[in-house]
Amino acid sequence: MTSTLFKNYTQLVDNGETPMVRKKRKDALDILTAAVAAVNPYTAVRRMFAEQQIVVEKNAFELSHFDHIYVVGFGKASVGMAQAVVDSIPVTKGIVITNDPAAHIQNPVIDVIVGGHPLPNKDSVHGTEKILDLIAQCSERDLLLVLISGGGSALLCKSRVNLHDAQKTTELLLRSGAGVKEINTVRKHLSLVKGGQLITHAKGVVVSLVLSDIVQDPLEFIASGPTCPDSTTFTDAKEVLDRYQLWEKMSSEVKKVITEGINGDIPETPKKGDPMFNQAYCVLVGNNKLACTSALEEAKNLGYDARIFSTSISGEARTIGTNLVTTILKEGKHDRDVVLIIGGETTVSVRGKGVGGRSQEIVLGCIEVLSDTEMVFASLATDGIDGNSTGAGALADGFSLGRAQKKGLLPSSFLDENNSNEFFMSLGDVLCTGPTGTNVMDLQVLIF
Repeated sequence: MTSTLFKNYTQLVDNGETPMVRKKRKDALDILTAAVAAVNPYTAVRRMFAEQQIVVEKNAFELSHFDHIYVVGFGKASVGMAQAVVDSIPVTKGIVITNDPAAHIQNPVIDVIVGGHPLPNKDSVHGTEKILDLIAQCSERDLLLVLISGGGSALLCKSRVNLHDAQKTTELLLRSGAGVKEINTVRKHLSLVKGGQLITHAKGVVVSLVLSDIVQDPLEFIASGPTCPDSTTFTDAKEVLDRYQLWEKMSSEVKKVITEGINGDIPETPKKGDPMFNQAYCVLVGNNKLACTSALEEAKNLGYDARIFSTSISGEARTIGTNLVTTILKEGKHDRDVVLIIGGETTVSVRGKGVGGRSQEIVLGCIEVLSDTEMVFASLATDGIDGNSTGAGALADGFSLGRAQKKGLLPSSFLDENNSNEFFMSLGDVLCTGPTGTNVMDLQVLIF
């Protein structure tokens, strides 16, 4: 396989200092390419429709029975998902919010709005207002398809607080090391559309097609679960802010909303059993496990003894990869021609002012323990955007530390500044893809 996913494929392969390492680098990139192809949002959604039906939870809805079919979407995969819908069934009108300025849909019935990510912006708010206006047109005889994918929490934004406060709160949470469930717990309770609240604006049948970007696929947290019952509370949101010492950093408006919610002055988010969900269905169409399974198949096709180590890793990026490689080396599980596939989503506690993200940081943390081995380790953010960088991840091998030292690069200094992107840019080992149009968390490939 020759990858079309990585713009710098040839350079990444040629950076290997021996024929064996170059082969492993090539194979790692090909394995990652196969994984991303498997979670193509167009393919994932297109297979939901057959003979003008959509089958949900053993219910087969005849699309011809609806007066109109409306489509709304938000997230990094929303454009590909929407294209699949309009290529499959007749759609009356649709609106999607994406973060990719280059994205477009080859059908004028769907409007595409580019919002902000990872922080919401005015266009996120504008797009959300247009979505609500469209939902208001739905009658009880209509079908509303909601296309949900990672990044939707920022792109779908109608907040109880002003935009600046929503942005600042999100920024502080993202830098704190909080997990995505914790972050989205707060987001839900500062929102008028997240945490099941989008359903309050809908009539008729609502079917949400969801591409998961969270470990273990909890539907209520993906894009902050706008069409799912919410199990969290205002008290939970306050506890998250307390846990990460953020409460005192919150604006007076944020504190007021959460306090009023705890006191019962603001209604809680809709809960399981609420009648509004009687005609609301959520369907998982793709996830990290599917990507890992396809990576496994590609590794086996390349002749490796391959296995999936995990599809739900979590923890601090700078240490988790190091701990994994160190454990494997200590246990002697490093026969040649073995591949481990790893998936999940780590976190980064931001200490410095550098550029990078989870996938580059997890690889940077491994540089020293990989040294003097024949291992190759690569990590990819499947959406093509790793943290605050333009890179999608990084690749390293047993020679990477020596190459860095020759350039005067000290890995620990770059880790301290969360500056993994500059480190790997200097080595020419940043994975460059651009936006991939999908998002199922991160993937790692370790080749012995």
